[in-house]
Amino acid sequence: MGKDKKKEITYRDIRKNKEINALITQGNDVLRQLGYTEHSQRHAAKVAETAGEILVRLGYDGREVELAKIAGYLHDIGNSINRHDHAHTGALLAYPILKELGMPLKEVLTIVTAIGHHDEGTGTAVDVVSAALILADKTDVRRNRVQNLVLSEFDIHDRVNYAALASSLEIVPEEKVIRMNLELDNSICSVMDYFEIFLQRMILCKSAAAMLGYTFHLVVNGMR
Repeated sequence: MGKDKKKEITYRDIRKNKEINALITQGNDVLRQLGYTEHSQRHAAKVAETAGEILVRLGYDGREVELAKIAGYLHDIGNSINRHDHAHTGALLAYPILKELGMPLKEVLTIVTAIGHHDEGTGTAVDVVSAALILADKTDVRRNRVQNLVLSEFDIHDRVNYAALASSLEIVPEEKVIRMNLELDNSICSVMDYFEIFLQRMILCKSAAAMLGYTFHLVVNGMR
């Protein structure tokens, strides 16, 4: 008998996959217990859709957009094992799942590479899919990601996310700029607090924007 034909796996297929959703749920349960911000299916879907939208806005084709969305949904499944080195364990978990679903090897490798490079501790943008994933993930800063709502117990990560009144990612093709606009409540978190934990993430966003041929700008409370 001949080999099974490879399938064009879609973001919709991935979102419905029970194994993948179980890994995301387990990872978020672990992080909630450790006091981390939300990394649930809501975060996964927001990152996926933002990553896809970035590539759409930059004119990339449909399949690259779909791969960015799949990578975005899968990127944090490694948290189900351990927060430490979760980018690498997540890539290793994703590889057999995607292969078993019948995805072509080249697409599997594109996705696992993006997952393995999305963390600021060890990663960097190496192609357009990884760049879109990094930008989408690192700019998801919002108040409702805080899972511990006891203000007296907030750590700096909680304060920064809780202080984020609004955030958006703006693409300005005529200026070749990708801009993160962030509105912070200064009574909860100062701009210096933000940079204390997010500086490496913003440097990673700068490299991701450069991979896409753009410059990354951060605007906090109207100031670049």
